[in-house]
Amino acid sequence: MRQSGGIVACFLLVALLPALSLGDIPKPPSLGGGKKDKLKTEKLPPCKACTLLVNSFRDGIKRTERAKHDGGDAAWEEERLGSYKTSELRLVEIQERLCHDVVRGEDQCHQLAEEYESQIEKWWKNHQTDHPDLHRWLCVEQASVCCPDGFYGPNCTPCPSCFGNGKCKGNGTRKGNGKCACDEGYGGDNCDSCAAEYYEAFRDESKLLCSRCHKACAAGGCTGAGPNACRVCRSGWTMDVARGGCVDVDECVKEAPCTGQQFCVNNEGSYSCLECDKSCDGCNGDGPDLCDKCAQGYEMRDGMCTDTSSEKRNQYATFTRYLTYLGLCIATCIVLQNSTWLAALVGLAVAVYISVSEYWLNTAPQQPTAPSPRILDEILQQH
Repeated sequence: MRQSGGIVACFLLVALLPALSLGDIPKPPSLGGGKKDKLKTEKLPPCKACTLLVNSFRDGIKRTERAKHDGGDAAWEEERLGSYKTSELRLVEIQERLCHDVVRGEDQCHQLAEEYESQIEKWWKNHQTDHPDLHRWLCVEQASVCCPDGFYGPNCTPCPSCFGNGKCKGNGTRKGNGKCACDEGYGGDNCDSCAAEYYEAFRDESKLLCSRCHKACAAGGCTGAGPNACRVCRSGWTMDVARGGCVDVDECVKEAPCTGQQFCVNNEGSYSCLECDKSCDGCNGDGPDLCDKCAQGYEMRDGMCTDTSSEKRNQYATFTRYLTYLGLCIATCIVLQNSTWLAALVGLAVAVYISVSEYWLNTAPQQPTAPSPRILDEILQQH
């Protein structure tokens, strides 16, 4: 009985296996789950959290507006669906998905939605027309966690102008000190002056434009555009007393900064070391024609280091080939020395083989060699 029961159990297990799918197997939590949960529970500043709630509510207004007023008879919609605009039904539809589209601070958004539920309903029923800006009505006036744009602090003090080149710290919130956080290149309490390494390109009563000094200028700044306006020169440049301003230092002439298998290329304010051509043993530029001397396996021919290794290989192959031909002739004479006509026939075949082989080797097309980069440049310049 035990054996029959085991057989039945095994049969049932095999029968149920096809019904099981990979989808029934619980999947391990994704690696991104922890990050998503962290964003969801993140605590945002009061003004930003209120703004997030209002934006989600506005998205709900747009969503329900599209759902109820897409196409059709406009007059009929105005008559039959006009009440839907401020209806309780539409408010419920918006609140059902409120904060669901929020990534950062979703939990806080839901909490604020419950906390401000009565104020939102009051605005929805009574103030949509006379206070159409929900953010100003809720976050600024009712909850008192934000300020209008251009104001900051507990009492919503007006922000300074920052000369159009910075932002007021705490702008739009009940926080901050109202000081100007200047954009790059600007300084001063009101961002009305140029920072170090910038110069005044334009100024009038309401606007200032600062531009970056030339890269030749050091921290001392400049008086205008170009290297001639530098007060102090950066490393790699030197002050020209006669003409004024900074001129580039040619490090390749002044010193030998590169190794024996490299050559120096001067750049503005610096230099670069590039590798010599493989045919060179030391060089003063790019290409096999600018070598100090040729590397092993290369010989100077017509002012250019040329690879001779292939020529030596060809000479060795030719010598080996002729030895093979000689060996065939000697072997034919020895083996067939008792039969003159057979030796002559085989000798003729060997001669034909040698002739055909040599003809094919001498007429085979040679693969052209690539010219050096310098030669290519000269060809391009000529055309």
